Amino acid sequence: MNYLNRVNNPDDLKKLSPEELPELCQEMRDFMEEVIFNTGGHLSSNLGVVELTVALHYIFDFLKDKIVFDVSHQCYPHKILTGRRDTFHTLRQYNGISGFTNTKESPYDNFIFGHAGTSISTALGIATAKRLKKEPGKAIAVIGDASIGAGMAFEALNHAGHINDDILVILNDNNMSISETIGSFSKYLTKIRLTPFCQDMKEDFIKALNKIPRVGTTFIDAFENLSGTIKHHLGEGHIFEELNFDYYGPIDGHDIPLLLKCLDFVKDRKGRILLHVITEKGKGHVEAVNDPEKYHGISPSNKAGTISPTKIKPSISFTDAFSKSLIDLAKEDDKVIGITAAMPGGTGLNKFQDVFPERYFDVGICEQHGVGLAAGQSIVGMKPVCAIYSTFLQRAYDQVFQEVCLNNNHVVFVMDRAGIVGQDGATHAGVFDIAYLRCYPNIVLMSPKDSYELKEMLRFALKLDCPVAIRFPRDKCENPFNANGFNKIELGKAEILREGDDIVLMGYGPMAMTCMNAAENLSKIGIEATVVNPRFVKPIDRELVRYLMDLQKPIITVEDHTVMAGFGSAVIECANDLGKDTSKIHVLGVPDKFVEHGAREIIMKNLLLDAEGIVSIAKLKLSQRENITIQV
Repeated sequence: MNYLNRVNNPDDLKKLSPEELPELCQEMRDFMEEVIFNTGGHLSSNLGVVELTVALHYIFDFLKDKIVFDVSHQCYPHKILTGRRDTFHTLRQYNGISGFTNTKESPYDNFIFGHAGTSISTALGIATAKRLKKEPGKAIAVIGDASIGAGMAFEALNHAGHINDDILVILNDNNMSISETIGSFSKYLTKIRLTPFCQDMKEDFIKALNKIPRVGTTFIDAFENLSGTIKHHLGEGHIFEELNFDYYGPIDGHDIPLLLKCLDFVKDRKGRILLHVITEKGKGHVEAVNDPEKYHGISPSNKAGTISPTKIKPSISFTDAFSKSLIDLAKEDDKVIGITAAMPGGTGLNKFQDVFPERYFDVGICEQHGVGLAAGQSIVGMKPVCAIYSTFLQRAYDQVFQEVCLNNNHVVFVMDRAGIVGQDGATHAGVFDIAYLRCYPNIVLMSPKDSYELKEMLRFALKLDCPVAIRFPRDKCENPFNANGFNKIELGKAEILREGDDIVLMGYGPMAMTCMNAAENLSKIGIEATVVNPRFVKPIDRELVRYLMDLQKPIITVEDHTVMAGFGSAVIECANDLGKDTSKIHVLGVPDKFVEHGAREIIMKNLLLDAEGIVSIAKLKLSQRENITIQV
């Protein structure tokens, strides 16, 4: 790596000649592939932005200028160029560097971002602040992977067009989000790609006209009017021009000389500029180009360059169980609808689409719209199931409140990636959904311990006449689809999985199975635990809580969720309402902090949310039979 080893920061990059940059880009691709196939991570999106990132750092000074990536999973080349090449092998590993931009890692990172549609708003905020402070430098938003279709992006474009601040929006158009881009705006961008405006020819013609004495200026004005008319009829950039942006492009995002020329051209131009760049997702890797969705985010592989089939996902996961269950239930009920927000593969709804294409809706990166759509479908008698990651449903919080809960509409939210998600870290950790949903009237909240219970919960949810939310983690299922000993689901009723005389373990959702494992380990040392599968956090099983409190045993509640306003809090609130002494209840969950990235097993162990951790807490509480306190 003759060039990459010489680049430790952007100043080193600028010492290379433009002619040397293509070779540097190839070395960066080789380097990223080698690391990502060992650590896992976002491959195809980063392979597609190498030249663009190199050109940006070559032209701009991002200690003075400010750059915001959207979605920031396309920031790997940026990290390599900004002092993190030597630590890049720790990508997404515990105590290693993040897979997203992270302000704790580098002054070149301006936000911790992992959600889509945020870059133009925040870059505009930077631009307005720079104007007010009379501070030099450009505010740049690099928006890609179909994030331009997010509602927040349009809100920002609309506002930016209203005010006169300097902002450069770079539309990294690879015709993809994670999966195929959805929506009419994607078709509009395709139309632009097919009708490229000859910007180079225009500039050459203007130079020639300038050489004509006296009449040259008149001809230039006429040509500008004519070119504007042509662009209008071709549709090229028209929507952006109407939003008061100066539109340039589309240009080849892998052509280093052209990128340098265009970026240098817009660098000192004032006002609102949108540069449309066409890139290829997975550039340089045949498999990633042919299947960019599969190679969007990959797990570690022993063989560099190819995803091992056994590493893609476990043989049975909660996602798989949900996908299979929804298809089975939709065969029984033709009113069932599946809705996703640009995550068909991640939620398992891609399989539902194959079977029921007419009842499948992908709304793009627009969770707010997706929830509103579901509310509308529900009042006409359909049964919409919104499959949205826990952390992404936060983006539609107001719609969950107004369109669904306030109107008591029958929408079923299925929240995958609830709890600790592992290497994706704080931006994707779904550890707040119980807290942000439990406070809403009308909604029912539940979580399954295994795959069979998931299917029966989904069946139960579809029979209710109110909002429902079901949460589960990105993890494998225990006891897949085994109905033996299954107790029928009743609204607000828990089940006791195991009886013991010494202590009570209440594990919400899959944590019930972890509590069962802990109980078995405790039994080996002479401690017998009662294990409860709560099933519901709202409504909570008041009679069972009363019964357990009357036993006067230590109680440990266990959840893959923040301890504030979560399942344990609900148990304490219920016990307090029943007039019981809550001092014997210990809440075990995620503390009041954002959880960093790392393997799920490591993070769970550190939080004492594995069987060994639960055993240690149980032993501690039994050794302190008096004055047991709630630990938050």
